[in-house]
Amino acid sequence: MSTPVLTFLGAAGTVTGSKFLLEYQNHRTLIDCGLFQGEARWRRRNWDSFPIDPHTLDAVVLTHAHLDHCGYLPALVRQGFHGPVICSPATAEVAAIVLRDAAHLQMEDAGHARAGGYSRHDPPLPLFDSADAERAIRHFRPTPESGMSELPGGGTVTLYRAGHILGSTFAVVELGGRRLAVSGDLGRQNHPLLLPPEPLPDVDAVVIESTYGNRLHLPVDHARLARLITSTVERGGVVLIPAFAVDRTAVILHELAVLTTERLIPHLPIYVNSPMSLAALNVYRTAVEHKSDELRPEILTGDDPFDPGDLRLVQSVDESMRINNPGRPCIIVSASGMATGGRVLYHLERLLPQTKNTVLLPGYQVAGTRGRQLLDGARSVKIHGRYVPVRARVTDMPEFSAHADADELVNWLSTARREPDAVYVVHGEEDARHALADRIGDELGWTAVTPHHLERVRL
Repeated sequence: MSTPVLTFLGAAGTVTGSKFLLEYQNHRTLIDCGLFQGEARWRRRNWDSFPIDPHTLDAVVLTHAHLDHCGYLPALVRQGFHGPVICSPATAEVAAIVLRDAAHLQMEDAGHARAGGYSRHDPPLPLFDSADAERAIRHFRPTPESGMSELPGGGTVTLYRAGHILGSTFAVVELGGRRLAVSGDLGRQNHPLLLPPEPLPDVDAVVIESTYGNRLHLPVDHARLARLITSTVERGGVVLIPAFAVDRTAVILHELAVLTTERLIPHLPIYVNSPMSLAALNVYRTAVEHKSDELRPEILTGDDPFDPGDLRLVQSVDESMRINNPGRPCIIVSASGMATGGRVLYHLERLLPQTKNTVLLPGYQVAGTRGRQLLDGARSVKIHGRYVPVRARVTDMPEFSAHADADELVNWLSTARREPDAVYVVHGEEDARHALADRIGDELGWTAVTPHHLERVRL
């Protein structure tokens, strides 16, 4: 092939499963390696044969450590991939936490299915296990942000700050004389902890996410959150926050610390009940201690930004089960953020049937997840093989999203000094992808397309 070819192996037509294959002559690099999540039609793709022989991949580049960008790595290694996984140092640290937890949940879910007899597979097996996760982690090759790295087989990759979660980057790959930027997930201009994304350098093509491609974020409504918490306390209830372990838990704790300090909410026990959340929180605290250049300067001064005053870190399973009956109003922050697995499911089983409780959803909920079902007003949800009635108050606060909104995505593209040949809009539901592509064409005058699954394009 005379020019590099880009193939969309995921996140084309859905908001998960980011995988983008770049090929030139005998060189193959996969940019991101995410799991498909949400609806069964997407999840089933995780079990499909990988479109190319994993042995033939030279390298994987990870933009960041969220499961829909890194979670397929253990399965890829299980099938024979043996090259380097290039990422930022913080992504290597956080992705190790995420993959170990994902393997644990895969094996736990298979065990529940075997015990309950509610799987269509006999016997139910995990997509990958802990040994696969450890093998994948050993392939990580951390590289500094804004530093160019050589790719095996030819070409280079440069990682730039994306401001989405700690360690998140967008990648610029140069191969065969062409330059491709892959946004990963772009962060907010006003993220409470992280600095915003760096400008887009000159490139020939861009792959851009569109999670919020048709929406704008409102400012965080501190007063509304305070009212939700206070009214739940007055009812004698519990506020349950299913939060993504990486970044969202830290952001929520910071917000609760501000509300407590300003006496907008009563002094309450605040439990963090997720092994992955605790591990990720330690990474954020270490970043504060070492004054990471990803963090906003104001976070690096003063007291612990993640301690609201009565913070209780739940370590053991016994402790986790005890706070299912806390005996007094409190706040529980637990993972996973879309209620697809983890300890939060046990809290939902216990708390959803009671009208005095509140479930607060502070992040994007992919179609097909329990979180999306709750957000859409489901009267019951299925957990561990049985239906649980939903009588608790369920509400969301999408302004806590760490994703750039439509304006921020367009503004980031406009930081480029020249027009790329094409912008490929991915990683969004169909209405969001098309809306963003239309805006790029109308406002920037650029060629913007919405590729389909397995589509191949020449750069």
